[in-house]
Amino acid sequence: MSRFSKLDTLIVIRDTPMIPVFYNADIEISKHVVNACYEGGVRAFEFTNRGDFAQEVFGEVYKYAAKECPDMVVGVGSVVDSATAGMYMQMGANFIVGPLFNPDVAKICNRRCIPYSPGCGSVSEVGFAQEAGCTLIKVFPGGVLGPAFVKNIIAPMPWTKLMVTGGVKPTKENLEGWFNAGVTAVGMGSNLFPKDVIAAKDWNKITELCKSAFKIINNLKK
Repeated sequence: MSRFSKLDTLIVIRDTPMIPVFYNADIEISKHVVNACYEGGVRAFEFTNRGDFAQEVFGEVYKYAAKECPDMVVGVGSVVDSATAGMYMQMGANFIVGPLFNPDVAKICNRRCIPYSPGCGSVSEVGFAQEAGCTLIKVFPGGVLGPAFVKNIIAPMPWTKLMVTGGVKPTKENLEGWFNAGVTAVGMGSNLFPKDVIAAKDWNKITELCKSAFKIINNLKK
């Protein structure tokens, strides 16, 4: 069962609008990364459903976060079907993210009052997702669509809340482009977790990157 209500989860994402997107098959590495992000101010974390037995890693990470990072809202990404969404929600996922929009996933998430952020790449897809009850829509792939896509969706549909993933970097120039365009939040993956940093187990570096990103974002939102 989810530890946070749908409303609480969306408020956390709004108020701390940088969501790490991470997967590693090693449970201990994943725990260290979650803790490093938490120390850096992260309060919403997306563990991606990518490798074999990813659900087993998620289960351990979720239990660890509930104990050691009590204010952390942990969700699951890379979900493309309702069966996978249901499995992760039963394991406690507080939100579900996907690279595409699947109406069946929207239904099962709505039934359990869990936020579903589907990946959309057109105005029509965003509209269909909103009709299905999705509050926060994922713009994906962000690196292809760009900030102009966000700006031109929000202009005729100002009620739209967008989270962009793909191509987001923890730099002033990159974050400025997205937030000035009007995104509610950003998801950040490999640029927040450089391979050499993970290999060196330099958890403090990840904390520093998170703090730096939030400092930039908070200045942009003033």
